[in-house]
Amino acid sequence: MRLVFYGVVQGVGFRPAVFRTAKALGLKGFIRNNGSNVEVEITGDHEPFLEKLRKELPPLALISSIEYDDSPLSKEFEDFEIVLSEDGKKSSLIPCDSAICDDCLSELFNENDRRYKYPFINCTNCGARFSAIIKVPYDRENTSMEPFRLCEPCQKEYDAPKDRRFYAQTISCSHDGPQFTLYGKDDKKIKSDDVIKDFAHRIDTNDIGVLKSWGGMHIICNLETLERFRKWYKRPEKPFAIMVRNLDIAKKIAPITPFEELLLTAPQRPIVIVQKSEESMDDPLLEQVSPGLNNMGLYLPYSAIQHILFSHLKSDIILMTSANPPGEPIITDNKGVFKLGADCYLLHNRQIINRIDDSVIVPFQNRKFFIRKSRGFVPVALNPQHSARVIGVGAEENVTSSVSTNGSLYTSQYIGDVRDYNVYEFHRNATFHMLNLFGIKDVDVIACDLHPLYTSKRFSRELADEYNAVLTEVQHHWAHAVSLMIDNDITEDIICLTLDGAGYGTDGNIWGGEVLKASLTEFERVARLQYLPLIGGDTAVKDTRRLVFALGEMLGRNMHIFDDDAGMILRKAIKNSPKSSSFGRFLDAISCYLGVCCTMTYDGEPAIKLEKLLSTGKNKYDFQTHVVNQDMNVVMTAPLFDRLFDLCEEEKPDFQKKCDLAYSMASSALEELAKCAINRAREENISSIGISGGVSYNLPIVRKVVKDVEKQGFTVVTHDNVPNGDGGISVGQNAAAGKIFENS
Repeated sequence: MRLVFYGVVQGVGFRPAVFRTAKALGLKGFIRNNGSNVEVEITGDHEPFLEKLRKELPPLALISSIEYDDSPLSKEFEDFEIVLSEDGKKSSLIPCDSAICDDCLSELFNENDRRYKYPFINCTNCGARFSAIIKVPYDRENTSMEPFRLCEPCQKEYDAPKDRRFYAQTISCSHDGPQFTLYGKDDKKIKSDDVIKDFAHRIDTNDIGVLKSWGGMHIICNLETLERFRKWYKRPEKPFAIMVRNLDIAKKIAPITPFEELLLTAPQRPIVIVQKSEESMDDPLLEQVSPGLNNMGLYLPYSAIQHILFSHLKSDIILMTSANPPGEPIITDNKGVFKLGADCYLLHNRQIINRIDDSVIVPFQNRKFFIRKSRGFVPVALNPQHSARVIGVGAEENVTSSVSTNGSLYTSQYIGDVRDYNVYEFHRNATFHMLNLFGIKDVDVIACDLHPLYTSKRFSRELADEYNAVLTEVQHHWAHAVSLMIDNDITEDIICLTLDGAGYGTDGNIWGGEVLKASLTEFERVARLQYLPLIGGDTAVKDTRRLVFALGEMLGRNMHIFDDDAGMILRKAIKNSPKSSSFGRFLDAISCYLGVCCTMTYDGEPAIKLEKLLSTGKNKYDFQTHVVNQDMNVVMTAPLFDRLFDLCEEEKPDFQKKCDLAYSMASSALEELAKCAINRAREENISSIGISGGVSYNLPIVRKVVKDVEKQGFTVVTHDNVPNGDGGISVGQNAAAGKIFENS
C-alpha cells in the first residue's frame, strides 16, 4: 500500500514516528518527505499500521488527510527505511514554533545531562520551526541550523530510531551548536565564564538589556527600571508585556481563569491579556506596566534561554518586549541591534530566517481574540471557501498578508505599520517567503483595501503587475465581516457589527461604526453611527480634544477647549474636514471629555483607557438616542453628547459617576446598532449576528452586544482564529476576492 499523508507532517517528528511504527510491526518499505506531503510505501496490512501510528503521533503532528494507492510498490525492500526528501509541490503545513517540551526542560536542569543549561536544547516535539525554516522540505540544510555540523553524540541520537531526537532537524549541543556572547553598551564583547548568569545579574541590578530569541530580539529590564526604560525608549504610556517566572507568580498578580491558564501554558506560549488583581492595581510598579488600564499582558518562558535566565534572576517578573526602533520591525541581526543603545546585549550566532513577534491574545468566553497572531500560531491553514490563488495584502496598520492555494489560506506573521519603509520591505519579503514556502508561482487575484492612499495599495499594484493578476479592491469593513465568516466557517449571509477606528468607505467618508449585511461576494450597509467631523484628519485622532470641540460646534455649545484664535481656525476647518462614523472615535470623544485621555501616544489609547471605566460602570443614566432613516439607519450620537455635557455641568462627576456615564452612553449607542442588526436579521431570516473590528477587543462592548443579541434569540458570532482587528483584513480580502473571481 502506498499512503500519502497531508497536514503538519514536517519538522514535528512525523517521519520518526512512522519509522518506529513500521519497524514495530515488522513492515518493509520506505518513508519520504515530498515537500507537500509525506509518502509511505509498506508491505503488509495498512490498517493496523494506521491505528498504531495515530496512537503514537508526536504532539505537534496533525494528519489532515491521507491518499491511498494499492498499485504495485516502486521496488522491493528488505527493511523499512527513511529515504532522501524530494522538493515536490510545496503546499504542506509548515510547523509552528513550539515552547520547550517537558522532557527537554527536565534535561535542561539535569546536571548529569550533556545538554545541562544548553540554551538551544530541543527535540522533535519542540523548538523553533517557522522562524528557522528557509524552504521545504523541512530538512536541516533548509533551516538556520545548516552551518552547524552535528557532532558524533548528536549524530548518534539523530540516527537512533528510539531516541526522541531521531531525525530532529534542529538538534545540537554545546559542542556543535549555536552559542551566546555577551556585549556591553559599546558593542564590545564582555569576557565571562557564564554569559547568561552575568546577563541576569545586570538585569537584576537595573540594566536595560537586549536578548536575541528565536524570531527577533527582546528588550528586558526589571520592574524597578521601568520608569527609566520608558524615558529611554520614549514610550511614556504604552502598555508592555511582562514575563513571569512561572504560573504561581502569574496567579499572585492576576486572577487567572482556567481558560487563561490553558492559553498561558499552551505550546504556543502567547502573551495573554489578563485582568489585574486588586493588589496589582495598587502596586505602583505593576501600574507602570500598563498605565491607566485594568489589565496587562503576561506570558511564561517558552525557550530554554528564558528558563535559564530565570534560574539566575532574583526577579520573578521582568519586562520583555519586542526590540524595535519606533515604527520599524523587530530587529533580527546582531549588528543592527546596537543602535538601540541598551546597556548590555546577549546575542547568539544563529541566523533568524523569519522575524516573528510574540502572539497577543485577549481571552473571551473560551475564545481567542488575537491582537497579534504570530509566533506559535502561523502559518495555520484556513478554508477560504474558494480554490483560487489569491494574495490579500491587508490594510495599513497591524498588517498581515494572506495567500491561498488549493483551497487553503495561510496568513503571515504580524507585520506592522507599512507606512514605514523597513516595515514595507518586511511586508514584501514575508509575502514572497510564503509564496515560496507553498510553491505558489502563478497568482489569479491580488486583493487590497479600497483606500486610495494606503501604502499597501502600492504593493498590491506591484504584485498585480508581476503576476499579471486581477487587482480587486475590498472595502475595509466588509473584509472584517468576511474574516469573521471565514473564522467560523460560515458560508451563508451574516449581519455584522463592524466597529473600529477607521476604514475608507464607498462614499469617500471614514467608516467605523457599521452594521453590514455581508456575504462572501457582496455587502450592504444596514446602519451606521452619525458622521462626525475629524478636524485636521489624523490630527483629530491624535488630539481628541478636536473631536469634543467639533461636537460642541454641532450642538451650538462653546466648549472652551481652545483659545479664541485656535478656536476660530478650527471652526473654519470643520466644513472641509473628513467625516467619520467610527465607533472608535465615538469612544475617544467620551474618553477625552471625561478627562481619561485626550492625547494618543499609542494606537487606540483614549478608547483603550476608557475600557477601565466601562468595566466598572453601570447603566444608571438615561441616554436616549434615536435613529433617523437617511440613505440607511443612522444612529444619532451628537444628542448623546448633548446629554453628557448637561449631566457633567450639573455636577462635576467623581470617578464612579464617570464610569456610569461612560457605560450608559456607550450602551445606548450599542443598543441602537444591535436593534438595527436584529431587525434586518429577522427580515432576511438570518440566524447569525457577528461583531468584528478593533473595538471588539473591548470586552465590556462585546459583552453588551452579546447580551442584547442573545436576548432576542440570535446566535452571536465572535472571532477565535483570525484577528478581530486589522491583522484579519488580509483574510477577508483574500476570501472575498477569491470567491468573486471564482464566480466570474
